Amino acid sequence: MIPPAEHTDVLIVGAGPSGLMMAAQLLRYGVQPVIIDSKRGPTSQSKALAVQARSMEIYRQMGIVDRVLSEGKPVRDVVLNEDGKKIAALSLNDFGEPFTPYPFVQMFPQSKNERLLLDNLTLNCCPVYWNTTLLSLIQQEDKCDVVLQSGDAETCLTCSWIIGADGGHSSVRHQLDIPFKGDAYAHEFYLADVSIEDESDDSIRLFLAKQGFAAFFPMPGDKRYRIIGSLPERLEITEDSTIDVIKPHLKSITGIEAKITSTHWFTKYKLHHRGAENFRQQRCFLIGDAAHISSPIGGQGMNTGLQDAYNLAWKLAGVVNKQYGVQLLDSYTAERMPVAAALLKTTDRAFSFILSNTFWTRIVKKWLLPLIVKKVWGNDVLRRKFFIQISQAGIGYRDSKLNLHLSQATKVKAGDRLPYLTVFDEKKRIETDLHDWCTKPGFTFIALGHLTKEDLFRLARWITQNYAGILNFFYLPPSNKNRHIFDKFEIAASQQKTLIIRPDMYIGFINDSIDTGKIDSYMRGVVEF
Repeated sequence: MIPPAEHTDVLIVGAGPSGLMMAAQLLRYGVQPVIIDSKRGPTSQSKALAVQARSMEIYRQMGIVDRVLSEGKPVRDVVLNEDGKKIAALSLNDFGEPFTPYPFVQMFPQSKNERLLLDNLTLNCCPVYWNTTLLSLIQQEDKCDVVLQSGDAETCLTCSWIIGADGGHSSVRHQLDIPFKGDAYAHEFYLADVSIEDESDDSIRLFLAKQGFAAFFPMPGDKRYRIIGSLPERLEITEDSTIDVIKPHLKSITGIEAKITSTHWFTKYKLHHRGAENFRQQRCFLIGDAAHISSPIGGQGMNTGLQDAYNLAWKLAGVVNKQYGVQLLDSYTAERMPVAAALLKTTDRAFSFILSNTFWTRIVKKWLLPLIVKKVWGNDVLRRKFFIQISQAGIGYRDSKLNLHLSQATKVKAGDRLPYLTVFDEKKRIETDLHDWCTKPGFTFIALGHLTKEDLFRLARWITQNYAGILNFFYLPPSNKNRHIFDKFEIAASQQKTLIIRPDMYIGFINDSIDTGKIDSYMRGVVEF
């Protein structure tokens, strides 16, 4: 279907998780995008499976996390096997507590993420134009001219901004001629979504062997598993092949014969590790797989794309709504490209090690790996660091130009993700948390320390006069039940502190006093309000 409009503020090309998240976030800020996809409709088959804690925090802010919890499946542990023998079992039960309200890894396939976000778009009267392809793209100083095709029909559309969320073969990236540097892994891989008799646990099981590797991931549904593994070089798989063709190879790696009762999806594919040379060109942006593709290790890819959209959407919406200066958009590439580069580097190293079959890597896998894993998992500090890394909750932007750190504090700095800390509401006598304070769109101003009623009145009036609808105001006085918050931000008993939280729940501004002049300098000089 061709979009009926002749002009749109934002055109999103691609209705996968990244594109749908981008649309959903723009809608939160009152921007109605046009979103197209060359597919005929949403797919029920998808390779991404895990939703990490940081993505669930985003879903919580959007008010839709309950479906992720009810329709997904948390992973309880990881069991590592070498040559068919169990060498380590790593418990994941609450291994991120109390760092996040979601201290686990949730299995919630990409198709379910897409359906969740599509339903959100439907509630906000934002359709997806399926079977619609981007044919051409020409950028001008103040707009983009595009030609779209749906069936035999073509139409011209102008837009202020374009978001390329159209995957590894991105037409937007090709139109912009942005290099996509990297390579494909030499091996071919298979994927099978199956039901297995007598299997109903919540464990990820990894099997390493000289012949290759295989991994079993629990999926939502009774006795449902996803099996991913490397194909032996001499094994040919065609479109007509069934899972029976890989069963002997799978048994040689795992040492067991999986009693597969039904197969829901079976395919082979190649894996890539690539990154775009730039995530922006003039009025066009790349997010998700259009910007970066990494190996599946750690379940990072889809989550990184969701956070690309989360980072860019509030900035773009503010520019479209004429609240912020257009220079704010430069921070998207500055903040997200280093994240993608680090992800590609770490996942490529880990995945290459798993795939390697040299003499020395076999020695390391067989003798040293079990010892290293047990040592790391037995150390609470290292275990927490591992969770912070895999959950993506440890990602920060301390080097971003959007930060202003006017504090002696060293534990938490501007650019860090807002810590998840419980708050006892003395008036309502209920417990909430700092993340819950950031539910409304816009920036969140948190004043910490003792303030008089007159102080609070002056602050509220100043916000109303200068930043109505932009700054959401919260005040937390000192109390024994909230002492942990003051300790976290290194606030002494007689001190005050200002926190300005960005719409994406990162701290933009910290000051060791409550000074409206400095807040104003941050909002107008750094954010360019």
